[in-house]
Amino acid sequence: MGRVCSPPMAGPTPTSSSDRPTGIVGEPTSRRLYPTSAGAPGIVRVAAVTGGKLRELDGEAAVTGLPGLLAEPGTSVWADLGSPSPSEVEAVGSSLGLHPLIIEDILEGNQRAKIETTDGVVHLVLFALVHGESFVASEIDIVLGDGFLLTVHDAAWDPHASHHLRDNGLAAILAKGPDHLLWAVSDDIVDGYFPFADTLGDSIDAVQDEILRTPDPASLEKLFQLKRELIEVRRAAGPTREVFNQLTNREMTMISPDELVYFRDVYDHVIRLTDEMDNYRELASSTLDVYLTQVNNNLSVIMKRLTGVTVILAGVGAIAGIFGMSEAGNALSGGEANGFWLITAITIGLASLAAAVLHKIDWI
Repeated sequence: MGRVCSPPMAGPTPTSSSDRPTGIVGEPTSRRLYPTSAGAPGIVRVAAVTGGKLRELDGEAAVTGLPGLLAEPGTSVWADLGSPSPSEVEAVGSSLGLHPLIIEDILEGNQRAKIETTDGVVHLVLFALVHGESFVASEIDIVLGDGFLLTVHDAAWDPHASHHLRDNGLAAILAKGPDHLLWAVSDDIVDGYFPFADTLGDSIDAVQDEILRTPDPASLEKLFQLKRELIEVRRAAGPTREVFNQLTNREMTMISPDELVYFRDVYDHVIRLTDEMDNYRELASSTLDVYLTQVNNNLSVIMKRLTGVTVILAGVGAIAGIFGMSEAGNALSGGEANGFWLITAITIGLASLAAAVLHKIDWI
C-alpha cells in the first residue's frame, strides 16, 4: 500500500533550500520509507529498445547494465524502480547523470505534484490513487531525459500493468521514444482517478438519501468522511492540471511535437476530472446544509408538540386552580354540588377538543 500523503499545491517554483533536510546535496537523507525498502532490496527493472528490439534487465544486472544501454545510439531506455533503497536510487541516478537536487527530491519524497526542469531534464511528481480503507495517494517520481525515462514509486503500484502497456506491449510503446512512454504512464495514472471520483459521487448520493430519511449523527460522520476523501483526491489530482498545462504549452526538447497531442488529451481528462471534483465538493457542502435544515425542522416539530401539550395542561391547570385544593375533600366525599362536576366535565371536554385540534394541525 502506498504512503499516505497530502501533497501541497502544484507550481513551477522549486522547493526552497530551507525546506530541505540538512546535509550534503545529493546525500541520501531520505525520509521516504517504502514497505519493502527497510533492509530488503527494491525492484529495479530496465528496458531498452533499439531498432525495434526489446531488451530487459532486472536486479543488480539492471543497475550495472544501464550505462552500457544509455551509451548505445538510438536506444530508448526505461529505468523503473519500485520501493528502491537510497543506494539503488543513487546508483541509477548517477548512471543517468541526474542533478543531485533531483536525486535528493526523489529520496526525500513528500513532494508536491509538480513539474521542474533542471539541466535539460524534466522531473515530474504525480500521485496514483489506491483505495483501501480510505483513499491513499502514492507518490510517483518521473524523470524524462534525452533517450531515457526514470520512474520511482512504491512497489504496490506497477506501471507495467497500465492498460497501454498491456494492450500495445512495452516494445511498441518504448520504440516511439521515452516521451511516448511518459504519456502512456501518466495517462494511466489520470485514468485511474475517475473510478475514485465515481465512487465518491455514488457515496455522496447514498448519504444524501440517508440524511433525507434519518438525519442522525452516523450520517453526519459518513458525510464528513466523504469530505475528507474529497480533499485528499482533490489534493492529488488538482495540481496535476498545472503539470500537464505546462507540458503542453512549454517548449521542451525532450518531448516531440508529435507527442503534444497525446498530452493535450490527458490535459482534457484532468480538466474534466477537476470539474467533477468541484461538483462533488459542492454536493457535499449542500448535503451538510440539508442535514442542518432537517435537524432544525425536527427541532421545530418537537417544539410545536411541546407547545401543544403545554396549552392543554395550562388550560386544565388554570380551571382547576379556581377551585383550589380545599375542595378536594368535599368532592371525594360527595359533598360537592352538581356544578362542580359540570365544570370538571367541561374542562375535560375542552382539553380533549384542544388535543384533537392540535393533532389535526400536526402539533402533537
